[in-house]
Amino acid sequence: MIERVDWSAPWLAPWRAVGEALALRVAGGEPQTAALNQAASALQNFPVRFVPQSELPTGVAYEQHIFETAGVPTRDGLHDFFNALLWLHLPLTKQRLNHLQMAQIAQTGIRPVRGPARDALTLFDENAALLRAPDALWDALTAKDWQTLFGVLRPLWREAKVLLFGHALLEKLVFPRKAITAHVYRVAGGGDSLGELDAWLAQDLSEDKLAGKPFAHLPVLGVPGWWPANEAPAFYADASVFRPPRP
Repeated sequence: MIERVDWSAPWLAPWRAVGEALALRVAGGEPQTAALNQAASALQNFPVRFVPQSELPTGVAYEQHIFETAGVPTRDGLHDFFNALLWLHLPLTKQRLNHLQMAQIAQTGIRPVRGPARDALTLFDENAALLRAPDALWDALTAKDWQTLFGVLRPLWREAKVLLFGHALLEKLVFPRKAITAHVYRVAGGGDSLGELDAWLAQDLSEDKLAGKPFAHLPVLGVPGWWPANEAPAFYADASVFRPPRP
């Protein structure tokens, strides 16, 4: 399905320069791990390599294998392609998530039910969006005050920046649907470059902070400028997607 990715989608803009070229190589028949490792070799001090899924031993946790071998088990397909793409752009953050996962495994082992911190780590890795925004936007988002967020405050979105981090989220958006919703993590530091963001985020993430579920919920296609239909106010009147806050 890699050839179905529309790299002109606004949410893919930060990843397009690297991702589109890699996707073309993979679609042309080059093994996915080979293409990814070649891209990684051009980066300084890149912390991992991408290995076939078959290198993950039976009974060994995915996170443990990355931590112990610096090899990221990678299957062919969009899910692991987007995961690798995030490693290529934000390696410090991805490595920090891996270390936090391993700390949780060391404390509690592998259990069928994850604890609050490990559950939040997985949510972040799979479905997070990063938002740098003025206080008024963040307050309206956390309150699920959709009419204020996308109506009254719509001009304020010019001062906001949304960056999709979750690789499962990016995979779902290959076929956009109105109901696709991100877990939003607020960015309150770092600079404008991806490198500065990566360094800040790797320092900001902690078990305690994530265990507190510091997320807001955002239907991604509601971001102004990201989907033509959201120019009409009626787009946000769909309560099955833009749900009211719980009592």
